[in-house]
Amino acid sequence: MLIYQLVIILIASKLAGHLSVRLGQPSVLGKLLVGILLGPTVLGLITETDVLTELSKIGVILLMFIAGLETDLEEFKRTGKSAASVGIAGIILPFGLGYLTGYWLDLPNFEAIFLGLLLSATSVSISVQALKEMGKLKSREGSTILGAAVIDDVLVIIALAFVMSFSGGDVNLGLIILKKGLFFAIAILFGWFAVPWFLKRFSSLRVTETVISAGLVLCFSYAYFAEYTGVADIIGAYIAGVAISVTDYKHEIFEKVESISYSIFVPVFFTSIGVSVELSGLSGQYGLIVGLSLIAIISKLAGAAVGAKLSGFSWRPALGIGSAMVSRGEVALIIAAIGLDAALLNKSMFAVIVVVVLVTTIVTPPLMKLFLKGEAAG
Repeated sequence: MLIYQLVIILIASKLAGHLSVRLGQPSVLGKLLVGILLGPTVLGLITETDVLTELSKIGVILLMFIAGLETDLEEFKRTGKSAASVGIAGIILPFGLGYLTGYWLDLPNFEAIFLGLLLSATSVSISVQALKEMGKLKSREGSTILGAAVIDDVLVIIALAFVMSFSGGDVNLGLIILKKGLFFAIAILFGWFAVPWFLKRFSSLRVTETVISAGLVLCFSYAYFAEYTGVADIIGAYIAGVAISVTDYKHEIFEKVESISYSIFVPVFFTSIGVSVELSGLSGQYGLIVGLSLIAIISKLAGAAVGAKLSGFSWRPALGIGSAMVSRGEVALIIAAIGLDAALLNKSMFAVIVVVVLVTTIVTPPLMKLFLKGEAAG
């Protein structure tokens, strides 16, 4: 079954990506849409399985690892102020509008707050691919987007822990903050001192492909450590890539990881997003889906764009940065699952949120191309 699914996914994703490029859109858009076509909503050729989910998870981890390898650390440092402005402003407006929407829907106060936090989340895994295709990943805009995503992830998760600690969830807020602080402290120190040493020692082993193996060990170790401490695993993978990017092994690891990733794992990730959507049983919820989707898109786009504008970008690149932050991706799905378990989100609303997340993911690449294509930083 798995082999059959992989054959279908690889053929369909490559053809769909090619068609998307021919139509003037990033290839990732076609890969997302073909997932819906292949999944249970339309053709039913691919079904979501545990193995496919794990392969997809590896795909997004490797995608963010590659983004870290391609990061210009000096540019990343220079965009720190912009990233903070975008990350914070990109949380305030979605949270406010999400809370007001929950209030308008007559949700209890904590559930309305949770909806606001859910709409504040962001995931730039899709945006990273669009940036790569437009040659913008190493630009000022690209560095700002990646930095803002890290800030957004940390602030939203800490706020979520704070809310759950008051809503009856068994959460120790102090421990949550301590674990996150330890992650970043240890990750940075390990990256500065231990990563070069590990790469040098591991690559000297008398077996084949030791350098790429060492890179993958670091990538998955960082991802696991991040997830263990409550930070998204994709943030850990990204930091691992940044740590390796300043070593002499950067280019060799990048070339080989990119080949492995884009040949199988990344196509599975993009396609599986569409496959995971199940629209049956939502016939009476379309108005809510449309409304929440518009709120999710406009609030994140406008909030992050204002943050970028305040940090010195002109309006067009600022809107491009805002559009890159629109996708909620796997980060929002994780938060939604937490809310479902904690009874802060009912099953009906959870299904609606899954579709809203998909909508934000699909609209992100075209919006980015609209605002960022051919634009220089402001």
